[in-house]
Amino acid sequence: MRLIGLTGSIGTGKSTVSKMLSERGIEVIDADAISRRISEVGNEGYNKIVELFGKGVLGDDKSLDRKKIGSIVFSNRAELKRLNDAMHPIIVREIEKRVKELDMDGHDIAVLDAPLLIETGLNESVDFVLLIVCSEEIQLDRIQKRDGLDRKQAEGRIRNQMEQDAKREYADYVIDNSKDIHSLEDEVEKFLEYYGGFGS
Repeated sequence: MRLIGLTGSIGTGKSTVSKMLSERGIEVIDADAISRRISEVGNEGYNKIVELFGKGVLGDDKSLDRKKIGSIVFSNRAELKRLNDAMHPIIVREIEKRVKELDMDGHDIAVLDAPLLIETGLNESVDFVLLIVCSEEIQLDRIQKRDGLDRKQAEGRIRNQMEQDAKREYADYVIDNSKDIHSLEDEVEKFLEYYGGFGS
């Protein structure tokens, strides 16, 4: 089975591309969804996060308060690294399990949707890296609207990630999502034709 690594910085539209690929019948392994699942009350990731940051990151219902965690890690690179270092091995283990399942089920191709694909070295485990980029102004606009942040907070989120130009060095194919949704659909079709006609 061939595994495509799909990645892109915050606000570039990576999740939209992931959805488009899924709609075309390609199995998608979503690293963020895995992260959310292992972070549910009582699960391994949940316990790790409480161990790292204390019970102050919990909401009234004892679930993790993502806003509280975000306010800690997105303003402090060292704390973000601690979080990623704790969660990464658990996420990788779950990804590997899912890849094995899909391979055994006879899938020819799957997509690993992972925002930190390159930063965590997961790009070494895939056959092909598809990178989604867009202009920083569009990125900022999307983050502010989607997450209800002001410009400074949105800039902080971007600065906490690897620069888009640096990510290009690792990419086998780049889709620029600076235009509208119809242009993005066209770009996804072009990519599928390039990769081997899996869109047909």
